[in-house]
Amino acid sequence: MPDLVLVAAIAMASAAVVGFLGGILMMRLRQRSLAIQLGTLATITIASVLAGVLVVADAMFLSAHDARIAAIVVAASGGAGLVIAVLLGRRVSQDASALADAAQTLSTERFRSPDGPLPAELAVVAAEMQIADRRLRAARDQTEALETSRRELVAWVSHDLRSPLAGLRAMAEALEDGVVTDPDGVARYHRGIRRETDRMATMVDDLFELSRIHAGALRLAVDRVGLDDLVSEAVAAADPVARSRGVRLAGSASPGEHITVDPRQMARVLHNLVANAVRHTPDDGTVEVAGTLTDHHACFVVADSCGGIPELDLPRVFDVAFRGEAARTPAAGSGAGLGLAIARGIVEAHDGEIDVHNAGGGCRFEVRIPLTT
Repeated sequence: MPDLVLVAAIAMASAAVVGFLGGILMMRLRQRSLAIQLGTLATITIASVLAGVLVVADAMFLSAHDARIAAIVVAASGGAGLVIAVLLGRRVSQDASALADAAQTLSTERFRSPDGPLPAELAVVAAEMQIADRRLRAARDQTEALETSRRELVAWVSHDLRSPLAGLRAMAEALEDGVVTDPDGVARYHRGIRRETDRMATMVDDLFELSRIHAGALRLAVDRVGLDDLVSEAVAAADPVARSRGVRLAGSASPGEHITVDPRQMARVLHNLVANAVRHTPDDGTVEVAGTLTDHHACFVVADSCGGIPELDLPRVFDVAFRGEAARTPAAGSGAGLGLAIARGIVEAHDGEIDVHNAGGGCRFEVRIPLTT
């Protein structure tokens, strides 16, 4: 029994020495191809067995003939095993190469996983690449959409700024040249200059807010605020314009109910939605604003009687600078087409959802904000 233990110890020690040297070699080959590493690993394994057999044979004081026979048998078996290992390992190497070739298409076209089953580890990598490909394509689509919106925004804003600037210049020149001298006329021109200045200031503020949203720089100062407070403020802010247009404006909300949001930003969302509804509702129309709570969301609804939005335009309602008008020249007081885009950005910053659909001869905008504890 002690002889067997000694033989096993000698064999293990010999194999360990070869294995240690092989480990050093494998570390040096870490950046080489998988085929080379698999071949080297098979060679190290067979060399460890061969070393153990030869050292034990020498320790047992076999005859030179017997030792030579043992070495030949082990070498032949090891060589055959090495060839088999390399042939079987080629499949793994080919799978890895095919996956690497497929990965090179990520930046130019849709990723396609190699045909046939893959080893478990490579299958996990392929699945992760599929996920990365979907995310990359989504990011690419979003970038293209943002670039399209940016170009449209530049065109719209350039056009919209030209009109008030031309009006300001004309009124300033008229006052400077003395074309208008009577007090009533001068006062009227001053009011016109103030009106156009306010319009431009509002446009600049909207552009700044939109740029913060697109840059991910919008910071929310959340606090508890009543549903009825948000709804009543939005109705009160839009009431003068609604009255001047003959639009009936009504608001309702669950009394005593509070939500945790950024009060200023959420008030801006409702103001933009109500102002948009009043702007597009004809005289003697109705705009209704409602705020309610469900089990998981705070819901705001702004419904008008604008006659509805064409189905093809519905997906673009919240796009930057979209007005839903064929004409390049917007109607007076129509804004720069940024209000709904800003509303969507603020709602999404609250992890909420906003959408619109036609209902009851008009449009129904719905905002859902998840409740937080």
